[in-house]
Amino acid sequence: MLFMHETHKVIGRHVAEFEDLYRHGWMGALTGSDDVRLLWYLNHAMGSGPAYQVVTITALADGRAWEHLAGRMIEGDLGDLARRIDGCRHEVDAKLVMPTSWSALQTVDLATVPTDGSDHELSVYMHDTGWPHAPLDDYLELWDRDYWQHMHTIPPEKQLLDIVACFQTAHGAGVRPEAILMQKIMNYATLGSLLTSAEEYDPTTWPGTYMHKGLTIRDQWESKLLRTSSWSPLW
Repeated sequence: MLFMHETHKVIGRHVAEFEDLYRHGWMGALTGSDDVRLLWYLNHAMGSGPAYQVVTITALADGRAWEHLAGRMIEGDLGDLARRIDGCRHEVDAKLVMPTSWSALQTVDLATVPTDGSDHELSVYMHDTGWPHAPLDDYLELWDRDYWQHMHTIPPEKQLLDIVACFQTAHGAGVRPEAILMQKIMNYATLGSLLTSAEEYDPTTWPGTYMHKGLTIRDQWESKLLRTSSWSPLW
């Protein structure tokens, strides 16, 4: 299964129109078959990143489904909708990603993904992207062994995050090496403590920890707080 991950830099005055095009246009236009669905529509949480940026993740059953979708956008029935969406944004950074071997999310029963756009509660995700200078497999092994497995030892009532998915770029379909963690915030009080902690954020002072070991594989990474829309199919 493939996932189309897109970061949209939306024109501020068109932000409502852009979301409406996804809610009442893009999501419904994908329901003609059961091989493609919009999964997430996420906004940067207020005060946590650039204004008017949206992240969307669309699931594709396989490469054939991606090819069919691309054809619909270039010269098929989605052409007009694609032009209208383009008119609402400055640019889009898109890539095809795949789940890692240990990701909790491997496949999605696309036929069961909601498409009615009904309202629901909101959620916030910590969306981490890393670019290792070591082989990507070594980075993913570190995430698995020292982060994902460790998180499962924390009692549920103390968990800050639920690691919903881990993605890596498909070969030839984005920046390599690159990997993405989708982590749902489970405890907002703990998140507040993390954001306001007076502790120096210096991984070199934490020998033996995941953050310290990470310095041997990657030097730069990016963390965003993303809030689901009230109608996002998954939240």
